Amino acid sequence: MSDLRQALAEINAIRTQVARDTQFRGYGPISIAASGVLALTVAALQSRFSRGGGDFAAFLHVWVATAAATVVMTAVETIVRSRRVHSGLASEMLYAAVEQFLPAVLVSILLTVVMMRVAPHDEWMLPGLWQLMFSLGIFASCRFLPRQMIAVAVWYLVCGLSSLVLQSDAKAVSSWVMGIPFGVGQLGVAGVLMFCFDGSSEDA
Repeated sequence: MSDLRQALAEINAIRTQVARDTQFRGYGPISIAASGVLALTVAALQSRFSRGGGDFAAFLHVWVATAAATVVMTAVETIVRSRRVHSGLASEMLYAAVEQFLPAVLVSILLTVVMMRVAPHDEWMLPGLWQLMFSLGIFASCRFLPRQMIAVAVWYLVCGLSSLVLQSDAKAVSSWVMGIPFGVGQLGVAGVLMFCFDGSSEDA
């Protein structure tokens, strides 16, 4: 019985290693492009109807809801595509993808909670910090995505740093500080996923 358990453990380890060394094709360009369009749309609506940049709580609620909608859209398409494209390795591939990106998401959430509690006067920094965290998540995921994804990670890095510099004088947030980086960035991710995988790309 112990030999059987050892054999199963070795098989599981091999499957996990194969998943870590294989390009992940589960991310779907349709949902990610839709999230980029959503970010630009939300920024435009918020810019049109908001009463100025002083109400950060409203700003935060809008973008948290936008992020939640994006996560749901992306997760659904990713799970469906992974099962179709990676078949028997779908679970391991999904776990490897989440493992790479999840730390950046968790740090972003914890950073937001801490800053809102202990440094509310510095809340204007959060959009730039979110973009920097997102950049780190993409950099961490680049090893099993097309190499062109590095350009998108650099985009978020530059946007995050630029946001911190440009907003430092006003100490206020603008909807476009979120809409442009995430809108253009997500459309860039979708473009890389659609056109830059090795070999023939999967149908979306």
